[in-house]
Amino acid sequence: MCGFTGFYNFSFPFQSNNHAIREMIEIQKHRGPDDSGIIGINTLEKNFETISVESDADFRSEKNLLFGFNRLSILDLSPNGHQPMVSPDEQVVLMMNGEIYNAFDYKEDLIQKGHVFKSTTDTEIVLHLYLEYGMEGMISRLNGMFALAIYDFKLETLFLARDRFGIKPLYILQEENRIAFASEMKSFKKLPNFKFEPDYSNLDEFLLFRNLINTTLFKNITNCIPGTYLTVNNQKITPHVFYDIDQEGRNTVEDKEAFVTLENALQKSVQSQMISDVKLGCQLSGGVDSSLVTYYAAKNLEKGNLETISITFKDPKFSEEKYIDFVAEKLNLQAHKYEMSADYYFDVIEKAIWHFEHPLNHPNTIGIYLLSQEAKKHVTVLLSGEGADESLAGYSRFMSVKENKLFTKSFFGGLKRNINFAADYLSYALNPDKKLIMETAFGSITTAKALLPRFELNKAINERNKTLKRLKGTVNLRQRKYELLTYLPDLLMRQDKMSMAHSIENRVPFLDNEMVATALTISDEVLIAKHNNKLESKKVLKDIASEKFGETFAYRNKMGFGIPLREFMATTTFQKKWYDTIEPNMIKRGLFQTTELSKWVKNITTATPEQLDAIWLMFGFEIWAKQYLD
Repeated sequence: MCGFTGFYNFSFPFQSNNHAIREMIEIQKHRGPDDSGIIGINTLEKNFETISVESDADFRSEKNLLFGFNRLSILDLSPNGHQPMVSPDEQVVLMMNGEIYNAFDYKEDLIQKGHVFKSTTDTEIVLHLYLEYGMEGMISRLNGMFALAIYDFKLETLFLARDRFGIKPLYILQEENRIAFASEMKSFKKLPNFKFEPDYSNLDEFLLFRNLINTTLFKNITNCIPGTYLTVNNQKITPHVFYDIDQEGRNTVEDKEAFVTLENALQKSVQSQMISDVKLGCQLSGGVDSSLVTYYAAKNLEKGNLETISITFKDPKFSEEKYIDFVAEKLNLQAHKYEMSADYYFDVIEKAIWHFEHPLNHPNTIGIYLLSQEAKKHVTVLLSGEGADESLAGYSRFMSVKENKLFTKSFFGGLKRNINFAADYLSYALNPDKKLIMETAFGSITTAKALLPRFELNKAINERNKTLKRLKGTVNLRQRKYELLTYLPDLLMRQDKMSMAHSIENRVPFLDNEMVATALTISDEVLIAKHNNKLESKKVLKDIASEKFGETFAYRNKMGFGIPLREFMATTTFQKKWYDTIEPNMIKRGLFQTTELSKWVKNITTATPEQLDAIWLMFGFEIWAKQYLD
């Protein structure tokens, strides 16, 4: 796990600035504190040059393509794993952030074909896979999480690629005479003649869903679409799709096979993701997903050797501590628990937003920040349970869509909350596809309109509607694919940014290639089915958990990783910050209305969940805007 950045100048003179690339990797040094490297490339003269990160020496000649890398050493801790990595014939330069869990499956075959290795890293295997099979042949073989940058002198082409599910970030800045790329956007701050500018064209979508799909609130900056790679050649940037999730789920696994098939896939995935030359542990919430990952991880180590990191709260309504303790005791784990307070929450929120580079998508993001901070005292790699709910229909909304009941208590409650915009509300509540899309919304039409009077529902859901419409399969299968494409990527950025802020590598076994393919073959009727006369989501996984931890553990009500947000916002710390800083700055910025918002903050104890969400969103937005735009 690491971080990289670089830029490609198209205009003349090249103005290759070694100071810029040094500053670009320095600002994201937390992603890779163990080693750094810089290579400058002249694409016209077809040469490259390495310069030291520590010295102030410049390149001996002009370079128009610069690669900068920060390394967090996980496999092969020696200097042989140094990046950027250059091929033996010096015709290819590669940088990779991530881990390829099946890389070593190919090494012996590559050796038989004449390839010589100097390290025991997965990165060097990826380089040789590229040399042997080219971009398409290489990337189709990879099972893991990755962002890649490759320059091929023979093809005169820069390749930029991101893994199937968007586990690792790869931001792309496109300007008239330059393209830049980075694991974190803050690196662009150090580019010559660059300043972050806001792009508010997607504010409607942001207000409703808290996130944007593979794009940002900055002009000209996107996150490379998962499952694609870009080629940059003769100043032309061309996207290529190497993985389409819609190809999954064509075959169906029925009830009798589902349990064994899914368990085998998960066990294999966890085992493959435990490759590491540094200490590895588990992120344990006490929920079904992370507990099963922890169970299989523990089976791969000697008894008592697995360490887990957990966050707890004083309020038992938000704490799964008793389940954490149950798993830890049953598996004989070295369990580390840390309690999060409101003071800590607001002490670090600015740091967390700086690392996230976007208004925080979920209040519990701070919990992952704390967890990663404390984890660094014990381990360098963490396995987590992210991805299970999307691929295996774990959220309650999957049951709502399956039942497809119209005139329910929820329907009338939503109508009441949006009574002033009833036409907009009914336009999606009575439309199955739009209703499915709105299941992942956090805000409401009413709160969005209060903040942004020009808010338009159709504009907010337009791109998501296009995404859903192109997906094939049953309603449940389409919903799972849709959530993997639209809801999960932002959660993965949360995991990546908060863990890498503390130089922790976070792995997600539920997003192994074969694991996702297996999950999407399980039929709707098996995933969402009755247990003890009660409809359950993610039933197959709960059955597996029931076998390991007992029925009561597996079939309790889903809590998730909640935050006592109302209680935190009622504290003097929050109220003072809001009235002294946030609200005055919002009024000065003039982007959002504060009249209703101010009332909600004043009456925090009676604010609705949608109003709490709006307060949270505006709080984070103003901090982000102050850091990146002012």
